[in-house]
Amino acid sequence: MPTVLIVEDEGPLLKGLGEKFTISGFGVFKAANGSEGLALALAQHPDVIIMDVLMPNVGGFEMLQQLRADEWGRNAKAIIWSNSRNLDLEKEARELGVADFWVKSDFNFSKIVEKVRALLDVK
Repeated sequence: MPTVLIVEDEGPLLKGLGEKFTISGFGVFKAANGSEGLALALAQHPDVIIMDVLMPNVGGFEMLQQLRADEWGRNAKAIIWSNSRNLDLEKEARELGVADFWVKSDFNFSKIVEKVRALLDVK
């Protein structure tokens, strides 16, 4: 069973996306901020991590930088998603080796699951 870690501070979005992945056959880990997300990522080694940019405590870029400092995390599949279509943010994310950069308004939960399945090459 493929696993996904969702790091998102908006409760309804975290809950809804987590439920969509669960009913789609994924193991799901959820965190409300980057420090919780980093701890879960390093403990559970999910197949893919989807993380928001702006979160309290530790944001997505700081989490990603800390993740990349870890031996396992250096090659972890990570996706940054944001409410903002910002080319500078996307460039920074790409420099940190993300698998993709998504603008939240461009996706519904089904499309997110489809894209993750394609990224992981699972049916």
